Amino acid sequence: MNIPDNWQPQDGLLNERIILVTGAASGIGAAAARRCAAAGATVILLDKIVRGLEQVYDEIESAGGAQPAIYPMNLEGASEQDYTELAATIEREFGRLDGLLHNAAMLGALVPVAHFEAELWYKIMQINLNAPFLMTRACLELLMKSDDASVVFNSDAVGRHGKAYWGAYGVSKAGLENLMQILADEMETNTAVRFNSFDPGPVATGLRAIAYPGEEPGKSPEPDAVVEPLLYLLSGDSREVTGQQFSLHTPG
Repeated sequence: MNIPDNWQPQDGLLNERIILVTGAASGIGAAAARRCAAAGATVILLDKIVRGLEQVYDEIESAGGAQPAIYPMNLEGASEQDYTELAATIEREFGRLDGLLHNAAMLGALVPVAHFEAELWYKIMQINLNAPFLMTRACLELLMKSDDASVVFNSDAVGRHGKAYWGAYGVSKAGLENLMQILADEMETNTAVRFNSFDPGPVATGLRAIAYPGEEPGKSPEPDAVVEPLLYLLSGDSREVTGQQFSLHTPG
């Protein structure tokens, strides 16, 4: 499904909301973090690339956004304790969490399953599926302290319908879709936490450059052009919406 056709973000849409964005050093994560900050949110920037986080931090401050926070973390090697410490830090600094955008992802390689290296498979699953599970679980109490909390899993068309050669990446995104639906079903009746997924479609990111190295520059939109639906999903405007699969455009 799509966000409502007539929806437009109001000024200060995310005022006083605390939102954690993974993969925030570049691409869609960086674009979403900047846009959330412009809408009034205090953004926690999480990525393993500190230099990229610092750049996004400076861009947000230069644009007059609320002072963000930086949390360097390598999802590939993170342990269960690391996620516990992340949640404890957020609780100590902010007291709650109003939004969580799972954006960080690894493509790996486009190869037949018959030739997929087991080590690479494990690595992709760790970053794309295990990390969102562990992070969400660790942050659930923080999210429940919010009057209106939203968790969004950035997804992909290959996670909703399997496609040859997309291997661990496709399986991990399919797992995220199912995890989202399970969480939405479990927490719909007695909490104010909602869960949805969002497929932005083709976007000019580093991940897409790996998948389509010969693609003509400018053919796919830039990250800044696809993040507006995330404002809807992370704001109170989608308060009653949970367990849904959103796309930037409905396939024709």
